[in-house]
Amino acid sequence: MKKRIIVSCLLSVLLMACEKQVQKYDDTQVFRYNEKDNITSLDPAFAKNEPNVWACNQLFNGLVVFDDSLNVLPCIAKSWKIENQNKTYQFTLRDDVFFHKNAVFGKDSTRQVTAHDFEYSFRRLMDPKVASSGRWVMQSVKEFKAVNDSVFSIELHQPFPPFLGLLSMQYCSVVPKEAVDFYGADFRSHPIGTGPFSFKMWVENTKLVFRRNPLYFEKDTKGNQLPYLEAVAITFFADKQTEFMHFIQGKSDVLNDLHTSYKDELLSSNGALLPKYHQKIQLDKSPYLITEYIAFYLEGATVENHPDIRKAVQLGFDRAKMLRYLRNNIGQPATGFIPKGLPAYYGDTIDNYQPEKAKQHVENYKKETGDLHPKITISTNSSYTDLFEFVQRELQGIGLQVVLEVLPSPVLRQKKANGKLPSFRVGWIADYPDAENFLSLFYSKNMAPQGPNYAHYSNKDYDKLYEKAMATTNPEKRVEIYKKMDRIILEDVPVVPLFYDEIIRFKHQNVKGLTTNPTNLLNLKKVYKTPKK
Repeated sequence: MKKRIIVSCLLSVLLMACEKQVQKYDDTQVFRYNEKDNITSLDPAFAKNEPNVWACNQLFNGLVVFDDSLNVLPCIAKSWKIENQNKTYQFTLRDDVFFHKNAVFGKDSTRQVTAHDFEYSFRRLMDPKVASSGRWVMQSVKEFKAVNDSVFSIELHQPFPPFLGLLSMQYCSVVPKEAVDFYGADFRSHPIGTGPFSFKMWVENTKLVFRRNPLYFEKDTKGNQLPYLEAVAITFFADKQTEFMHFIQGKSDVLNDLHTSYKDELLSSNGALLPKYHQKIQLDKSPYLITEYIAFYLEGATVENHPDIRKAVQLGFDRAKMLRYLRNNIGQPATGFIPKGLPAYYGDTIDNYQPEKAKQHVENYKKETGDLHPKITISTNSSYTDLFEFVQRELQGIGLQVVLEVLPSPVLRQKKANGKLPSFRVGWIADYPDAENFLSLFYSKNMAPQGPNYAHYSNKDYDKLYEKAMATTNPEKRVEIYKKMDRIILEDVPVVPLFYDEIIRFKHQNVKGLTTNPTNLLNLKKVYKTPKK
């Protein structure tokens, strides 16, 4: 009992310290947001999910970065050249980038970033002892080295056109060896980077505070040093109603999600912000590079594996109706597998709702197999139950019975990776904005559990096109190859695309400079707040 009281007192002291760090500034100098899912690490080597990525993006930088239009821009690398038949990348670094101030750097408390820091950071990313979740990013890399302090060179095994985009990921951020050596495994909670904000304090699952980095190297178009904000404060309310109320009460600046428990409080049935909030809140919507889909496991003689059944599912339910009634028109009905927002998307011309044709596929299956009451099982998690109950009702109308299996998310992930489910729901979010990121899911050499080909799909023509695309450096020609690959997936139906998601972000009217992008990356370096009216 005494031990519990001591721990509780220590937690209270830490929370008070956190609040003092934030309260010393007025409200317009602090950006507040809630992270309903836990942040597990502030080490960019473990930036494997959105909560970790968002936090690390405030603390760290890499060689390059994407803008909101998905163009690759310089970051710590001020320029680069690509040589040796598109296999060698040579980056020239800026000379004004310094690590966050910390005692690990000795009397000067900081030092300049050099190419040797990137060599160390990349070797650390590949180190099996570190066991980074981002080690896969380097699988196309043959070698890399610091040519000198200001030049960093990377050589690939073979050309890989999306490679520059990969380098924009937080996994590829630069970290200082001194700090990693000093903190060891605790670097996850004592991060030192070069980003617009530096780490101040973290009470896990309770509060996280970042402070403005006065050494940050980027400036705005008028020459003003970034960032504008003095601090970032993150809370961790897991309850969605609590998160919603904090936002409505003005205790957080943004609401980054739309949950069924409060969607009708904010949005009309067609997805517009309700008039009563027009003076207080702004709604931002933009395409999100994510495809939600049903995958079929294509090994074994199951009902789900029959081509006519897969095609019946593909054509047998109204995606637009599903989104209208269950998601307030948030998202877009999926046609191809490549989502809207990427150049290779072409799905506006495709009709994936043809119920009469779907019924004919079911009849074809019955005649061929003698199974007069076909039944399939689709596995999902509880967050998608309402959507799949809709799909279930729609497919019953074409003569196909559907059993829904609702599993905990960890169980669903494990079983789909190990081929234990005949059909299941998957959501694929782009790690980098290139259609290859989606089409690699069907390359035969990427079969699960070693890769993301959960369907165990194999098609020689598709594989040849994939390899051809990877050898094609001309973006326009590569896009045409991607479109052919997407059409093959539509014809073979190893998966049934459901919808392309949209980014939904609610923010208070006094929040300025907060933009959206198709990867849903949170960028705070140009954000500022005006006094509330």
